[in-house]
Amino acid sequence: MTATLRIERLGAQGDGVADTPKGPVFVPFTLPGERVRASIGKNRADLLAIEEASPLRTDPACRHFGTCGGCAVQHLEEGTYRTWKRERVITALNNRGIAVEVDPLVPCLPASRRRMTFAARRTEGGILLGFNQALSHRIVDIEECPIAVPEIVVRLEELRRLAGLVCNTSDSFRLTVTATASGLDAAFEESGKISEKARRAASDFTIRHGFARLSVAGEIVVEPKKPMIRFGDASVTPPPGGFLQAVESAEDAMAGFAVAHLANAKKVLDLFAGSGAFALRLARDSEVHAVEGDAAALAALDRGFRFAAGLKRVTTERRDLFRRPFTFKELDAFGGLVFDPPRAGAEEQSKQIARSSVPLVAAISCNPTTLARDLAILIAGGYVLRRVVPIDQFLWSPHVEAVALLEKPRKRR
Repeated sequence: MTATLRIERLGAQGDGVADTPKGPVFVPFTLPGERVRASIGKNRADLLAIEEASPLRTDPACRHFGTCGGCAVQHLEEGTYRTWKRERVITALNNRGIAVEVDPLVPCLPASRRRMTFAARRTEGGILLGFNQALSHRIVDIEECPIAVPEIVVRLEELRRLAGLVCNTSDSFRLTVTATASGLDAAFEESGKISEKARRAASDFTIRHGFARLSVAGEIVVEPKKPMIRFGDASVTPPPGGFLQAVESAEDAMAGFAVAHLANAKKVLDLFAGSGAFALRLARDSEVHAVEGDAAALAALDRGFRFAAGLKRVTTERRDLFRRPFTFKELDAFGGLVFDPPRAGAEEQSKQIARSSVPLVAAISCNPTTLARDLAILIAGGYVLRRVVPIDQFLWSPHVEAVALLEKPRKRR
Protein backbone atom coordinates (compact mmCIF):
# COMPACT_ATOMS: atom_id res chain seq x y z
CA MET A 1 0.00 0.00 0.00
CA THR A 2 1.29 3.46 -0.93
CA ALA A 3 0.52 6.37 1.38
CA THR A 4 1.68 9.81 2.44
CA LEU A 5 3.19 9.79 5.92
CA ARG A 6 4.31 12.48 8.35
CA ILE A 7 7.51 11.52 10.18
CA GLU A 8 7.20 12.35 13.88
CA ARG A 9 10.55 11.24 15.36
CA LEU A 10 13.66 9.11 14.94
CA GLY A 11 13.49 5.55 16.20
CA ALA A 12 16.21 3.77 18.13
CA GLN A 13 17.70 2.30 14.93
CA GLY A 14 17.71 5.62 13.08
CA ASP A 15 14.53 5.09 11.05
CA GLY A 16 11.94 7.82 10.82
CA VAL A 17 8.73 6.90 12.68
CA ALA A 18 5.27 7.83 11.44
CA ASP A 19 2.27 7.36 13.76
CA THR A 20 -0.71 5.84 11.96
CA PRO A 21 -4.11 4.52 13.09
CA LYS A 22 -2.64 1.02 12.85
CA GLY A 23 0.43 1.88 14.92
CA PRO A 24 3.93 3.21 14.24
CA VAL A 25 5.47 2.73 10.81
CA PHE A 26 9.27 2.83 10.41
CA VAL A 27 10.61 4.51 7.28
CA PRO A 28 14.39 4.31 6.75
CA PHE A 29 16.31 7.41 5.62
CA THR A 30 13.64 9.89 6.72
CA LEU A 31 13.72 12.62 9.37
CA PRO A 32 11.30 14.21 11.87
CA GLY A 33 8.96 16.75 10.30
CA GLU A 34 9.17 15.31 6.79
CA ARG A 35 6.17 14.41 4.66
CA VAL A 36 6.98 11.40 2.49
CA ARG A 37 5.41 8.98 0.05
CA ALA A 38 6.13 5.41 1.07
CA SER A 39 5.18 1.85 0.25
CA ILE A 40 3.93 0.32 3.49
CA GLY A 41 4.25 -3.31 4.48
CA LYS A 42 3.12 -4.12 8.05
CA ASN A 43 5.05 -1.74 10.33
CA ARG A 44 7.82 -0.86 7.86
CA ALA A 45 7.82 1.14 4.67
CA ASP A 46 10.09 1.83 1.72
CA LEU A 47 10.68 5.49 0.94
CA LEU A 48 9.42 6.46 -2.51
CA ALA A 49 9.68 10.25 -2.44
CA ILE A 50 10.22 13.13 -0.04
CA GLU A 51 7.39 15.61 -0.53
CA GLU A 52 8.49 17.98 2.23
CA ALA A 53 12.08 17.81 3.47
CA SER A 54 13.24 18.56 7.00
CA PRO A 55 15.61 21.49 7.60
CA LEU A 56 17.69 18.93 9.50
CA ARG A 57 18.40 17.04 6.26
CA THR A 58 21.93 17.31 4.89
CA ASP A 59 23.74 15.79 1.94
CA PRO A 60 25.07 12.31 2.77
CA ALA A 61 28.82 11.81 2.65
CA CYS A 62 28.70 8.59 0.64
CA ARG A 63 27.29 7.70 -2.78
CA HIS A 64 26.12 4.34 -1.40
CA PHE A 65 23.97 5.81 1.36
CA GLY A 66 20.36 4.72 1.02
CA THR A 67 21.21 1.28 -0.35
CA CYS A 68 24.17 0.19 1.79
CA GLY A 69 23.06 -0.92 5.23
CA GLY A 70 26.24 0.22 6.95
CA CYS A 71 24.99 3.71 7.86
CA ALA A 72 21.54 4.83 9.03
CA VAL A 73 21.72 8.61 9.51
CA GLN A 74 24.27 10.20 7.19
CA HIS A 75 21.50 12.59 6.14
CA LEU A 76 21.03 14.06 9.64
CA GLU A 77 22.52 17.42 10.62
CA GLU A 78 25.55 16.93 12.89
CA GLY A 79 24.35 18.69 16.06
CA THR A 80 21.02 16.87 16.01
CA TYR A 81 22.82 13.60 15.31
CA ARG A 82 25.00 14.02 18.40
CA THR A 83 21.99 14.90 20.54
CA TRP A 84 20.13 11.82 19.28
CA LYS A 85 23.02 9.53 20.19
CA ARG A 86 23.40 11.06 23.65
CA GLU A 87 19.66 10.68 24.23
CA ARG A 88 19.90 6.96 23.51
CA VAL A 89 22.02 6.64 26.65
CA ILE A 90 19.78 8.99 28.65
CA THR A 91 16.67 7.03 27.68
CA ALA A 92 18.21 3.69 28.67
CA LEU A 93 19.20 5.10 32.08
CA ASN A 94 15.81 6.72 32.64
CA ASN A 95 14.09 3.43 31.86
CA ARG A 96 15.96 1.95 34.84
CA GLY A 97 15.16 4.92 37.07
CA ILE A 98 18.74 6.20 37.01
CA ALA A 99 18.95 9.98 37.23
CA VAL A 100 22.37 11.36 36.29
CA GLU A 101 23.64 14.19 34.14
CA VAL A 102 25.06 12.59 30.98
CA ASP A 103 28.10 14.25 29.42
CA PRO A 104 28.04 15.54 25.84
CA LEU A 105 28.83 12.91 23.23
CA VAL A 106 32.52 12.37 22.49
CA PRO A 107 32.42 12.61 18.68
CA CYS A 108 33.79 10.26 16.05
CA LEU A 109 35.37 11.77 12.95
CA PRO A 110 34.94 10.43 9.42
CA ALA A 111 37.79 8.35 7.97
CA SER A 112 38.75 7.05 11.41
CA ARG A 113 37.52 3.47 11.59
CA ARG A 114 40.51 1.13 11.54
CA ARG A 115 38.62 -2.16 11.70
CA MET A 116 35.98 -3.02 9.09
CA THR A 117 34.02 -6.22 8.58
CA PHE A 118 32.86 -6.60 4.99
CA ALA A 119 30.39 -9.03 3.47
CA ALA A 120 31.58 -10.73 0.29
CA ARG A 121 30.30 -13.19 -2.30
CA ARG A 122 31.49 -14.62 -5.60
CA THR A 123 29.19 -13.91 -8.55
CA GLU A 124 29.42 -14.43 -12.31
CA GLY A 125 30.57 -10.82 -12.58
CA GLY A 126 33.29 -11.18 -9.93
CA ILE A 127 33.59 -10.67 -6.19
CA LEU A 128 31.10 -8.41 -4.44
CA LEU A 129 32.64 -6.67 -1.42
CA GLY A 130 30.71 -4.31 0.78
CA PHE A 131 27.84 -4.36 3.25
CA ASN A 132 24.44 -6.00 3.36
CA GLN A 133 21.54 -3.80 2.42
CA ALA A 134 19.40 -3.05 5.47
CA LEU A 135 17.21 -6.03 6.44
CA SER A 136 18.50 -7.95 3.43
CA HIS A 137 21.11 -10.52 2.41
CA ARG A 138 21.87 -8.51 -0.73
CA ILE A 139 25.45 -7.25 -0.71
CA VAL A 140 25.97 -3.68 -1.86
CA ASP A 141 29.31 -3.58 -3.67
CA ILE A 142 31.10 -0.46 -2.47
CA GLU A 143 33.63 1.84 -4.12
CA GLU A 144 34.09 4.18 -1.18
CA CYS A 145 33.46 4.31 2.55
CA PRO A 146 33.77 7.66 4.36
CA ILE A 147 33.92 6.07 7.82
CA ALA A 148 36.96 3.85 7.10
CA VAL A 149 40.56 4.99 7.40
CA PRO A 150 42.09 5.82 3.99
CA GLU A 151 44.53 2.90 4.32
CA ILE A 152 41.57 0.54 3.89
CA VAL A 153 39.60 2.52 1.30
CA VAL A 154 42.49 2.80 -1.16
CA ARG A 155 42.97 -0.98 -0.99
CA LEU A 156 39.37 -2.01 -1.69
CA GLU A 157 40.18 -3.37 -5.15
CA GLU A 158 43.14 -5.32 -3.80
CA LEU A 159 40.91 -6.73 -1.06
CA ARG A 160 38.42 -7.89 -3.72
CA ARG A 161 41.21 -9.64 -5.58
CA LEU A 162 42.46 -11.28 -2.40
CA ALA A 163 38.90 -12.41 -1.59
CA GLY A 164 38.69 -13.94 -5.07
CA LEU A 165 41.82 -15.97 -4.39
CA VAL A 166 40.63 -17.21 -1.00
CA CYS A 167 36.94 -17.84 -1.76
CA ASN A 168 35.87 -21.48 -2.11
CA THR A 169 32.13 -21.15 -1.53
CA SER A 170 29.03 -19.97 -3.35
CA ASP A 171 27.67 -18.51 -0.12
CA SER A 172 28.45 -15.12 1.31
CA PHE A 173 31.43 -14.83 3.66
CA ARG A 174 33.11 -12.23 5.88
CA LEU A 175 36.35 -10.32 5.62
CA THR A 176 37.57 -8.36 8.64
CA VAL A 177 40.26 -5.85 7.74
CA THR A 178 42.30 -4.01 10.35
CA ALA A 179 44.69 -1.17 9.62
CA THR A 180 47.72 -1.73 11.85
CA ALA A 181 51.06 0.01 12.24
CA SER A 182 52.67 -2.64 10.02
CA GLY A 183 50.00 -2.90 7.31
CA LEU A 184 46.57 -4.37 6.70
CA ASP A 185 45.52 -7.50 8.59
CA ALA A 186 42.98 -9.50 6.54
CA ALA A 187 40.94 -12.22 8.27
CA PHE A 188 38.43 -14.33 6.31
CA GLU A 189 35.60 -16.34 7.87
CA GLU A 190 33.15 -18.78 6.20
CA SER A 191 35.03 -18.45 2.88
CA GLY A 192 35.32 -22.24 2.44
CA LYS A 193 38.26 -24.61 2.76
CA ILE A 194 41.28 -23.09 1.07
CA SER A 195 43.15 -25.37 -1.32
CA GLU A 196 46.93 -25.61 -1.45
CA LYS A 197 46.97 -23.89 -4.83
CA ALA A 198 44.80 -21.06 -3.52
CA ARG A 199 46.91 -20.85 -0.37
CA ARG A 200 50.07 -20.34 -2.42
CA ALA A 201 48.43 -17.76 -4.68
CA ALA A 202 46.90 -15.84 -1.77
CA SER A 203 50.19 -15.92 0.16
CA ASP A 204 52.09 -14.57 -2.82
CA PHE A 205 49.49 -11.82 -3.30
CA THR A 206 49.63 -10.90 0.40
CA ILE A 207 53.42 -10.56 0.34
CA ARG A 208 53.57 -8.77 -2.99
CA HIS A 209 51.00 -6.15 -1.98
CA GLY A 210 52.45 -5.43 1.44
CA PHE A 211 49.72 -6.84 3.70
CA ALA A 212 50.82 -7.64 7.25
CA ARG A 213 48.87 -10.88 7.67
CA LEU A 214 46.36 -13.15 5.99
CA SER A 215 44.27 -15.64 7.96
CA VAL A 216 41.39 -17.94 7.03
CA ALA A 217 39.01 -19.37 9.65
CA GLY A 218 41.39 -18.31 12.42
CA GLU A 219 44.45 -19.99 10.83
CA ILE A 220 47.35 -17.78 9.80
CA VAL A 221 48.07 -18.46 6.12
CA VAL A 222 50.97 -16.04 5.89
CA GLU A 223 52.33 -13.29 8.14
CA PRO A 224 55.02 -11.23 6.38
CA LYS A 225 54.94 -8.69 9.23
CA LYS A 226 53.35 -9.00 12.63
CA PRO A 227 50.29 -6.69 12.70
CA MET A 228 50.93 -4.30 15.58
CA ILE A 229 48.40 -2.28 17.58
CA ARG A 230 49.50 0.19 20.23
CA PHE A 231 47.85 0.07 23.67
CA GLY A 232 49.44 2.89 25.63
CA ASP A 233 53.16 2.03 25.98
CA ALA A 234 52.74 -1.56 24.75
CA SER A 235 52.55 -3.00 21.24
CA VAL A 236 50.25 -5.99 20.76
CA THR A 237 49.59 -8.40 17.90
CA PRO A 238 45.89 -9.30 18.21
CA PRO A 239 44.84 -12.83 17.21
CA PRO A 240 43.43 -13.26 13.69
CA GLY A 241 39.97 -11.69 13.57
CA GLY A 242 40.19 -10.93 17.29
CA PHE A 243 38.19 -8.20 18.97
CA LEU A 244 39.54 -4.68 18.69
CA GLN A 245 37.89 -1.34 19.34
CA ALA A 246 36.98 -0.12 15.86
CA VAL A 247 38.19 3.48 16.23
CA GLU A 248 41.50 4.33 17.90
CA SER A 249 40.35 7.73 19.18
CA ALA A 250 37.27 6.15 20.78
CA GLU A 251 39.45 3.55 22.48
CA ASP A 252 41.79 6.30 23.71
CA ALA A 253 38.82 8.20 25.14
CA MET A 254 37.33 5.18 26.92
CA ALA A 255 40.69 4.15 28.32
CA GLY A 256 41.46 7.70 29.38
CA PHE A 257 38.33 7.99 31.51
CA ALA A 258 38.92 4.56 33.07
CA VAL A 259 42.61 5.20 33.82
CA ALA A 260 41.92 8.59 35.40
CA HIS A 261 39.11 7.16 37.55
CA LEU A 262 41.24 4.25 38.80
CA ALA A 263 44.47 6.24 39.20
CA ASN A 264 44.60 5.85 43.00
CA ALA A 265 44.06 2.09 42.96
CA LYS A 266 47.28 0.18 43.58
CA LYS A 267 45.81 -3.09 42.29
CA VAL A 268 43.26 -3.12 39.47
CA LEU A 269 41.13 -5.90 37.99
CA ASP A 270 40.32 -5.81 34.26
CA LEU A 271 37.35 -8.05 33.45
CA PHE A 272 36.65 -9.04 29.82
CA ALA A 273 40.16 -7.76 29.13
CA GLY A 274 40.47 -8.83 25.48
CA SER A 275 43.99 -8.23 24.16
CA GLY A 276 44.74 -5.56 26.75
CA ALA A 277 43.38 -2.24 25.50
CA PHE A 278 42.69 -1.13 29.08
CA ALA A 279 44.96 -3.42 31.12
CA LEU A 280 48.16 -2.33 29.40
CA ARG A 281 47.31 1.34 29.84
CA LEU A 282 46.35 0.86 33.48
CA ALA A 283 49.65 -0.91 34.14
CA ARG A 284 51.57 2.34 33.83
CA ASP A 285 50.39 3.26 37.36
CA SER A 286 48.83 0.11 38.87
CA GLU A 287 49.34 -3.62 39.15
CA VAL A 288 46.73 -5.25 36.93
CA HIS A 289 45.08 -8.66 36.89
CA ALA A 290 43.54 -9.18 33.45
CA VAL A 291 40.77 -11.75 33.01
CA GLU A 292 39.48 -12.95 29.64
CA GLY A 293 37.80 -16.08 28.30
CA ASP A 294 39.57 -16.12 24.92
CA ALA A 295 42.97 -17.80 25.17
CA ALA A 296 44.43 -16.21 22.04
CA ALA A 297 43.50 -12.70 23.15
CA LEU A 298 44.96 -13.34 26.59
CA ALA A 299 48.20 -14.64 25.08
CA ALA A 300 48.46 -11.49 22.94
CA LEU A 301 47.99 -9.34 26.05
CA ASP A 302 50.68 -11.26 27.93
CA ARG A 303 53.18 -10.96 25.06
CA GLY A 304 52.47 -7.24 24.80
CA PHE A 305 53.21 -6.79 28.50
CA ARG A 306 56.41 -8.85 28.43
CA PHE A 307 57.90 -6.82 25.59
CA ALA A 308 56.85 -3.42 26.99
CA ALA A 309 59.03 -1.28 29.22
CA GLY A 310 58.09 0.70 32.30
CA LEU A 311 54.88 -1.13 33.21
CA LYS A 312 53.92 -2.48 36.60
CA ARG A 313 53.12 -6.16 36.98
CA VAL A 314 50.33 -7.58 34.81
CA THR A 315 49.00 -11.06 35.54
CA THR A 316 46.47 -12.91 33.40
CA GLU A 317 43.73 -15.46 33.98
CA ARG A 318 41.60 -17.33 31.48
CA ARG A 319 38.07 -17.50 32.82
CA ASP A 320 34.54 -17.57 31.42
CA LEU A 321 33.02 -14.70 33.38
CA PHE A 322 29.49 -15.60 32.32
CA ARG A 323 29.75 -19.10 33.77
CA ARG A 324 32.10 -18.23 36.61
CA PRO A 325 32.05 -14.54 37.55
CA PHE A 326 34.51 -13.22 40.10
CA THR A 327 32.94 -13.55 43.54
CA PHE A 328 32.59 -10.59 45.86
CA LYS A 329 35.23 -12.14 48.15
CA GLU A 330 37.71 -12.36 45.27
CA LEU A 331 36.89 -8.81 44.21
CA ASP A 332 37.65 -7.40 47.65
CA ALA A 333 41.39 -7.86 46.98
CA PHE A 334 41.34 -5.01 44.43
CA GLY A 335 41.28 -1.25 44.81
CA GLY A 336 39.48 -0.75 41.50
CA LEU A 337 38.14 -2.57 38.50
CA VAL A 338 37.09 -1.99 34.92
CA PHE A 339 34.74 -4.21 32.94
CA ASP A 340 33.88 -4.05 29.24
CA PRO A 341 31.62 -7.01 28.40
CA PRO A 342 29.99 -7.96 25.09
CA ARG A 343 26.59 -6.50 24.16
CA ALA A 344 24.79 -8.88 26.53
CA GLY A 345 26.38 -7.03 29.45
CA ALA A 346 27.57 -8.55 32.71
CA GLU A 347 24.51 -9.13 34.87
CA GLU A 348 25.83 -11.94 37.07
CA GLN A 349 29.22 -10.31 37.43
CA SER A 350 27.55 -7.02 38.37
CA LYS A 351 25.67 -8.78 41.16
CA GLN A 352 28.98 -9.88 42.64
CA ILE A 353 30.55 -6.44 42.21
CA ALA A 354 27.53 -4.94 43.98
CA ARG A 355 28.22 -7.14 47.03
CA SER A 356 31.93 -6.28 47.06
CA SER A 357 33.83 -3.46 48.73
CA VAL A 358 35.80 -2.43 45.62
CA PRO A 359 35.82 1.36 45.95
CA LEU A 360 36.24 2.35 42.28
CA VAL A 361 34.50 0.86 39.23
CA ALA A 362 34.64 1.86 35.56
CA ALA A 363 31.89 0.21 33.50
CA ILE A 364 32.26 0.36 29.72
CA SER A 365 29.60 -0.83 27.30
CA CYS A 366 28.52 -0.83 23.65
CA ASN A 367 24.88 -1.38 24.65
CA PRO A 368 23.10 1.34 26.67
CA THR A 369 20.25 -1.01 27.61
CA THR A 370 22.39 -3.69 29.25
CA LEU A 371 24.69 -1.03 30.72
CA ALA A 372 21.70 0.59 32.44
CA ARG A 373 20.61 -2.79 33.82
CA ASP A 374 24.09 -3.48 35.20
CA LEU A 375 24.40 0.03 36.65
CA ALA A 376 21.05 -0.38 38.40
CA ILE A 377 22.43 -3.51 40.08
CA LEU A 378 25.56 -1.68 41.21
CA ILE A 379 23.61 1.31 42.51
CA ALA A 380 21.30 -0.99 44.48
CA GLY A 381 24.43 -2.47 46.03
CA GLY A 382 25.60 0.88 47.34
CA TYR A 383 27.59 2.35 44.46
CA VAL A 384 27.23 6.02 43.56
CA LEU A 385 27.21 6.84 39.85
CA ARG A 386 29.57 9.78 39.42
CA ARG A 387 29.70 10.23 35.67
CA VAL A 388 28.40 8.82 32.37
CA VAL A 389 30.13 9.68 29.10
CA PRO A 390 28.64 8.61 25.74
CA ILE A 391 31.25 7.94 23.06
CA ASP A 392 30.61 7.69 19.33
CA GLN A 393 32.56 4.89 17.70
CA PHE A 394 30.25 3.71 14.93
CA LEU A 395 29.68 6.90 12.98
CA TRP A 396 26.20 7.45 11.45
CA SER A 397 24.89 4.23 12.99
CA PRO A 398 22.54 3.82 15.99
CA HIS A 399 25.29 2.22 18.08
CA VAL A 400 26.80 4.21 20.93
CA GLU A 401 29.41 3.37 23.56
CA ALA A 402 29.34 4.68 27.11
CA VAL A 403 31.69 4.87 30.07
CA ALA A 404 30.18 4.95 33.57
CA LEU A 405 32.31 5.80 36.61
CA LEU A 406 31.18 4.66 40.06
CA GLU A 407 32.39 4.81 43.65
CA LYS A 408 31.35 2.91 46.75
CA PRO A 409 31.65 5.10 49.86
CA ARG A 410 33.58 3.49 52.66
CA LYS A 411 31.45 2.35 55.58
CA ARG A 412 31.97 4.30 58.78
CA ARG A 413 32.98 2.17 61.71
